[in-house]
Amino acid sequence: MSLDRNWKYAILWEFQVNPEFQSQFEQAYGASGDWAQLFRSGDGYSGTELIRDETDPYRYVTIDLWRSRQDYETFRNQHADEYRRIDVACERMTETERALGTFERATLSR
Repeated sequence: MSLDRNWKYAILWEFQVNPEFQSQFEQAYGASGDWAQLFRSGDGYSGTELIRDETDPYRYVTIDLWRSRQDYETFRNQHADEYRRIDVACERMTETERALGTFERATLSR
């Protein structure tokens, strides 16, 4: 799936991955993984990027893109049980997980 360039809201998470589960983590959190498949069921989902630290091969950041904060919040409310199920199933893959924050796309006015 290619990214929808109309996104306006991003959610970033940082993970320190258990080396034993690195391959499974990349599959679950990548652009075609379990999370992205779930997110696709929500209106306004624009894509997921999984990036890895160049100096620490077990440190990753996910970037989940949505057209709006409201789209994401509606999705979370409608899919809370499934979200929780995947979250619990993926816990063993990581040593730490930290929310980096939510961001809005910056627009320059001229």
